[in-house]
Amino acid sequence: MKNNLKEFRDRKSYSQERLAKELGVSRQTIISIEKGRYNPSLPLALQIGKIFDAYVEDIFLLEENEER
Repeated sequence: MKNNLKEFRDRKSYSQERLAKELGVSRQTIISIEKGRYNPSLPLALQIGKIFDAYVEDIFLLEENEER
């Protein structure tokens, strides 16, 4: 899954540390999500969308060859 998390963070001037703290996860989790090594759970993705006042689909994008 691709994501635009870093772009959303940059727009709001959020550091990885700040976002991690607000979500109750580690900074390493944020790094892993941004690098595409970890896909967040649905509740975590929804929390991220709420923080950035965005739809989950605007932040997280399924790649064309990914199964639905």
